[in-house]
Amino acid sequence: MLLIKNAKVLTMAEKDYEKGCVLIDRGKIIEVAANIKEMPDCEVIDADNCWVMPGLIDAHSHIGITEEKKGFEGEDCNEDVEPVAPHLRALDAINPMDPAFGVAIRSGITSVHTGQGSSNVVGGQFAFIKTFGSRAIDDLVVLEPSAMKIAFGENPKATYSDQGVMPSTRMAIAALLREELCKAKAYYEKKKEALEQNQSFEIKFDKECWIAVFDKKIPLKAHAHRADDIITAIRIAKEFDLNMTIDHCSEGHLIADEIARSGYPVIAGPNLASRNKIEVQYMDFKTAGALAAKGIKVAITTDHPVSRINCLPICAGLAVREGMDFKEALKAITINAAEICNVSHRVGSLVPEKDADIAIFDGNPMLTFTHTLYTIIDGKIVYDRKIHG
Repeated sequence: MLLIKNAKVLTMAEKDYEKGCVLIDRGKIIEVAANIKEMPDCEVIDADNCWVMPGLIDAHSHIGITEEKKGFEGEDCNEDVEPVAPHLRALDAINPMDPAFGVAIRSGITSVHTGQGSSNVVGGQFAFIKTFGSRAIDDLVVLEPSAMKIAFGENPKATYSDQGVMPSTRMAIAALLREELCKAKAYYEKKKEALEQNQSFEIKFDKECWIAVFDKKIPLKAHAHRADDIITAIRIAKEFDLNMTIDHCSEGHLIADEIARSGYPVIAGPNLASRNKIEVQYMDFKTAGALAAKGIKVAITTDHPVSRINCLPICAGLAVREGMDFKEALKAITINAAEICNVSHRVGSLVPEKDADIAIFDGNPMLTFTHTLYTIIDGKIVYDRKIHG
C-alpha cells in the first residue's frame, strides 16, 4: 500500500481537500479523504504543502510515433503516399523507448493520446496509452483503437498537390472523406445484415476498421485549424451521424456558438508554437477559455513534438492568463481530456477504483517555477525528484 498524506488534494471530481490523503493499493485508488489511518507496512509520502492531482493527460500528441532525435528513422507519423488510409494502426509504430516518454513522466504526465499526423485525409487509428509500464507498447494501452484520425486544410493539400493527385483543394478533401465514409457505411450495413441473417461475409481489412466509428465506440478525430475547416468537419460528421473531436481548433473562438451547437468537444492547441502556416494566423491562448465559457468540453494539447509535451501544464496556465477559468484549465489536462478520449473510467480523477495515476507538485503545476516531485502510474512511483533529479 501507498499513502499520500497532508496534501492539497485536487480530485477533479466532486470534492477537493485543503489537507487530504490518498490511499493506493494494487495499482488502484482505494480511498480519498481528509484523514486516512496509516496501516502497518504502508509506504507513506508526506506531501505537506504540495498539490496532489490526477496524472496529467495530453489528449492529442505524436509521442512515440515521431521520436525525438531520430530523424527519418524515428518518423512514422504519416504514410504520405496514400490520402485515405483508415487501416493504419498507430500502435504498430509507437516506440515506448522514445526519450519523450521520460520527459512526460518528469512532468507529471501519466497518459497520452497518440497517433498519426495530418498529412492524410484519413490517417488511421489512434491509441490511448500510459507513459510508463513496459518496453512492449501493448502493455501501456488503455484504449486501442481510440479514434479515427481525419484531417482538413493545409496539410493534406500541401502533401498531395505536389504529387499531382487529389486532394489539392479543400473541396477534394471533403469529397474524398465523404466517398470513404459512404463506402465504409455500406460495408457496415452489409455486414450487420449478414450477421443478423447468419450469412457468410467477406471481411475487408480497410473497411473493418470503421466498424467502431459507426458503432460510436470511437470518434472521428478531426485536425482542423481554420473556421471553415471546422465547420466542414462538423457538417460531414453530422451527415453521417458520427461522434467527433475537433482537434487544434485554432479559430474556434471565432465560431464558438457554432461549435457549441454542434455538441462536439474540442482539443485546443498547440498554442505554444509558431504561426508557421496561414491557417494558424489567429491561434491564441484565449481560444480554450472562450470555448469553455460557451459550455464546450475542452482539453488542452501540446501536439508533441510541435510543442514539447512537458509544456502541457504551462499551456493550461497561459490559457488561464487569457481568461480561462482556473479549475476548467486543470480539468482540460485531466478529467476533460479523459472524458473526451473515452477513458474516464480509468484515469483523469482521483476516485476510488480508478487507476492510481497521480502527480505530486510543490505548487500550482500551471506555474513555470513549479516542480514535479512524484509521478505515480498504476500505483508505482516512476519518478521521484529526490532520486531522479
